[in-house]
Amino acid sequence: MAKLYVVPTPVGNLEDMTFRAIRVLKEVDLILAEDTRTTGILLRHYDIQNRIQSHHKFNEHQTVAHFAGRIKAGENIALVSDAGTPAISDPGFMLVRACVQKGVEVECLPGAVAFIPALVVSGLPNDKFYFEGFLPVKKGRKSRLLEIASEKRTGIIYESPFRLLKTLTQLSETCGQNRQVSISRELSKRFEETIRGTLAEVISHFSENEPKGEFVIILEGEDRKTVKLDCFAGSQ
Repeated sequence: MAKLYVVPTPVGNLEDMTFRAIRVLKEVDLILAEDTRTTGILLRHYDIQNRIQSHHKFNEHQTVAHFAGRIKAGENIALVSDAGTPAISDPGFMLVRACVQKGVEVECLPGAVAFIPALVVSGLPNDKFYFEGFLPVKKGRKSRLLEIASEKRTGIIYESPFRLLKTLTQLSETCGQNRQVSISRELSKRFEETIRGTLAEVISHFSENEPKGEFVIILEGEDRKTVKLDCFAGSQ
């Protein structure tokens, strides 16, 4: 029976591809990519010569039924995003859901996802945590920030360099400026960096140093008894 293969790709360093992921991308009938140009770089690096087609958030509503039907008819299709695991703050959920509804088998390969290394190196409790992904840009943002402020578990938030300071400032206003936080950027890349400290300290740091790259914010839960983090302990 044909399958949809959900294939994680490196969040930065191309060497983080697994042998299995490379094999699957070589053997499937078609690769669906969030950005064919970005995926093309990866495919060329591993000499993967296969058909590739665009599948992103702007067209997935119209195409998921079509691709699920093709898999049902016997085609093996792989889904990749620009970086990390598809459907984790990236396109993919709709296609997986459509396949499940049609009785099509879905297999997700283990592999890269940005928040795991960021959480591990944070120094904050990781026995219990929640994944927030990107906060709402407008509608529902304030109420979600208030919910986060009272959350006991360690929080994981994705953010772009353009909104980082705004998000940190709003977290400081709702959670208190002394809440501990760890912020990682450019994971597995040349300029990988982790900044740790209170919200007030990291706001000061990024006010003086322009945010660059994609960020993972690891936020201490309310009333968690953690050791105070050195603001620059993990910077490289």
